[in-house]
Amino acid sequence: MNSKLKNKDNNYINIANTAIILAGGKSSRMGFDKQFLEINNNRLIDSLVKKLKNEFEEIIVVTNKTEQYVEKDYKIISDEIKDCGPLGGIHVGLKNSSSKYTYFIACDMPNINLDYIKFMKSKIEKLELDACITKSKNGKIEPFNGFYSKKVIDVIEKQVLEKKLAISYLIDNVNAVYIDEKDAKYYNDSLNMFINLNTQKELETYTENLKKLRKGEFDD
Repeated sequence: MNSKLKNKDNNYINIANTAIILAGGKSSRMGFDKQFLEINNNRLIDSLVKKLKNEFEEIIVVTNKTEQYVEKDYKIISDEIKDCGPLGGIHVGLKNSSSKYTYFIACDMPNINLDYIKFMKSKIEKLELDACITKSKNGKIEPFNGFYSKKVIDVIEKQVLEKKLAISYLIDNVNAVYIDEKDAKYYNDSLNMFINLNTQKELETYTENLKKLRKGEFDD
């Protein structure tokens, strides 16, 4: 779905052609800033951008270290509302997006599934919604690897004023469409498209499994 709108009255020109990588966070468990994660000597965030370009026309990175991104062919922005965690990244990302619906992923999520993204886009095309995210069978919400509408900007600003900074609170208070785990598994049976690399151990395990996968020692 690469449709474009004819006017900019609502401050967007595309339906869902923008992807945003959130590169903030304290990274306390990893021991270093996760936006500089490398896998096989390649910076993970650059690999994410490269893959997302296969599906999105506009790529934006939200970071608190804009000076570390020079001569990049994607847009670099930083939070307008400080110290409110990923909610601030969603807020400024939506304000800068040229799309009605914007895809969000975190910089420590190494597995992008383009077929699943296309599936979510097909949902967005048919429904008027504020968010499209995945819910597991135990009720857990996956706030990233999902889409948010520009309509939630005002909701976030009100939420921040009330000092309610949890993304779960945002999702509970907007018109969200939930994709069931069984539908997500059709595209990614292991659901590893939702994993985060939070610790050195998780990074080591992921790297080792990636090597095994490339050698054909096991299937994803």
